[in-house]
Amino acid sequence: MILPGIRKKIINEKTFIIIASLVVGILSGLASVVLKNTVRYFHTITQNLPQNLPSGILKFFLPLIGILLSVFFVRAFLKGKITPGLSNIIYSIVRRASDLPAKKTYSHLITSAFTVGFGGSVGLEAPIVVTGAAIGSNVAKKFKLNYQVRTLLLACGAAAGISSIFNSPIAGVIFAFEVLLPDLSIPYFIPLLISSATAAVLSKFLYSGQLFFLVTVGWKFSAIPYYILLGILCGFISLYMIRTTLYIERYFHHEKRVYLKAILGGLVLCALIFVLPPLFGEGYNTVTELLVLNYHSLFANGVYSNFGTNNVLVLLIVFLSILIKPIATSITLGSGGNGGIIAPSLITGALVGFFMAHLTGVLHIAQLNHVNFIAVGMAGILSGVIHAPLTGIFLIAEITGGYVLIVPLMIVSAISYFISRHFQTYSVYTSALAEQGIHFRSTKDKSTVHQLKILDIVESNIKIVEPNFTLRKLISIISNSKQNIYPVVDSGNKLLGIINLDDVREILLNSEIYDVILVYEIMKKDFITVDAEEDFEAMIKIFEENRMYSLPVVQNDEYVGIINKAEAFNKYASVLLEETDSII
Repeated sequence: MILPGIRKKIINEKTFIIIASLVVGILSGLASVVLKNTVRYFHTITQNLPQNLPSGILKFFLPLIGILLSVFFVRAFLKGKITPGLSNIIYSIVRRASDLPAKKTYSHLITSAFTVGFGGSVGLEAPIVVTGAAIGSNVAKKFKLNYQVRTLLLACGAAAGISSIFNSPIAGVIFAFEVLLPDLSIPYFIPLLISSATAAVLSKFLYSGQLFFLVTVGWKFSAIPYYILLGILCGFISLYMIRTTLYIERYFHHEKRVYLKAILGGLVLCALIFVLPPLFGEGYNTVTELLVLNYHSLFANGVYSNFGTNNVLVLLIVFLSILIKPIATSITLGSGGNGGIIAPSLITGALVGFFMAHLTGVLHIAQLNHVNFIAVGMAGILSGVIHAPLTGIFLIAEITGGYVLIVPLMIVSAISYFISRHFQTYSVYTSALAEQGIHFRSTKDKSTVHQLKILDIVESNIKIVEPNFTLRKLISIISNSKQNIYPVVDSGNKLLGIINLDDVREILLNSEIYDVILVYEIMKKDFITVDAEEDFEAMIKIFEENRMYSLPVVQNDEYVGIINKAEAFNKYASVLLEETDSII
């Protein structure tokens, strides 16, 4: 390709990575601005619809319309395939060498804009993270960069996505490390920081809006027991959110009639939002109103609007919203909408924090600072749901405008994380992968192993023998080669057996039977093979469990070649060395 060739002559690799991370940050920031403005535009249109019939009825069905538009776009333009959430990004890192299709640079923007813009109970964070990651991956592919750099730029795009959505560059970098790059490597910091900071600056310059404003004050030592209790509460609610999300999405997955699924799920979602207005859209408006103790927002346009404001009803609606928000989110995603669980986690956390502070006040147990508990509750639920406590801590610390709550944030996030992790080994992102047998470990080795392909190290020039060869002809082939293993292959290139020198050494010494014995009589018919498409780690496991040093490789039932254990481990070691040297 001409472009990478010119680039290598003009600029060195490490400098180019810095420039590439800047470009990824700019593109991801622009994508975030486009998405936020599109959703704002849809919200403006839908909120300005008149209350009279038929517009009033139309407003009730808005979430259903958003889901149907998303499904239609996927069916018409994406061949019916799109995977919401970040599980697919993690899968791409460990199984597809960080190779994301170019269509992901726009598909998640469009479908999530329809879903959230019309009231789907999900967030925009996951779609913009996927978009940023796809931008990073495709920039790397455009310039023929290797797996390590491609993974780095993918993570740069993801960090830029979080940074631009929340205007929180530090949280973006930490998110990339905790969720996508668990093995922290110092050289990764510079490109990640550049992408994240660039996206934050660009987003702040082009988009005047802010998700919400938190003005926290110092915390009191006497409130520590309540923060501990809040951490415990957040841990179990996080566990509830993860399991509810997985169960409902799994339930919807079994229904193959996409439009029927969208209609039924959308109608249920519309009914839930009608009963509990805080479930509409991302829900940040509800949090903003609760921060100033404006309880009226909980009743706005709902069945409770004529009941007046009283503490019991406020607590009831908040409690129900905490329980139903994960269900509404799962229905939105399962029925065909697109979005993420970060916003629902933050909203649920805010409601949990508010509920606890308000309940203790109503019962005259303690007078807790509502704003502080709302902020800390958001960090607690986010930490427990995505198993990323540092992301929860620093995200809330950044959007609150300071670090005055750092100790309560650490207490609640840590407790919530450990409780959630104890009962649910995998996060909401990695649980679905674990069910497929993909265990995303916190090691560099994992990503390195999965980028290796068996076909890259297979020896295809191995001498083969046919089943009707005489022993004399076999000895002639052996005398002109240095192999210890000889595949027996028929005319259709099907592997029939294996001749191992150690197994037939005594027969080879008997010259009287050279022209009598045929290969098929002495070949080993009970042998182990490895498929060319097999996971590299699974192949290593076959070597270890069977104490073998060579394995025949087959593909589509045809013989391909032999793979040597020593060569496999040498290749693995060289990739590790390349990873060490290729990043700044």
